[in-house]
Amino acid sequence: MYTLKINFEQKDLAPLTLENVHGGQSVLEALLDNHIELHHNCGMVSACSTCHLYVDQGEDIFPEITDREEDFIDRARNPRINSRLGCQCILNKDKSGTISVTLPDQTLIYGD
Repeated sequence: MYTLKINFEQKDLAPLTLENVHGGQSVLEALLDNHIELHHNCGMVSACSTCHLYVDQGEDIFPEITDREEDFIDRARNPRINSRLGCQCILNKDKSGTISVTLPDQTLIYGD
């Protein structure tokens, strides 16, 4: 089980913490299951950059970034060294711990 701490760049949203998040799902799925919106225009198949987020803590829990994911992150708004796609951040079933992510301001993304 994981603890998922969520920070928001959007000024009117306060940080949240999700307890008892199960492994085997993506961060995007965990967010959506808890009614936290993160855009996902391609339907979670790593074909866009709308579920872009920043991993602040716990990056070792996720699979290594692929070339495909890296290509789409390059298209995201304000990519950083800790940028990942939420649909590709799969929580390892054999680990547990705390993950902290920051969600970019979703009001700046068009579409969805």
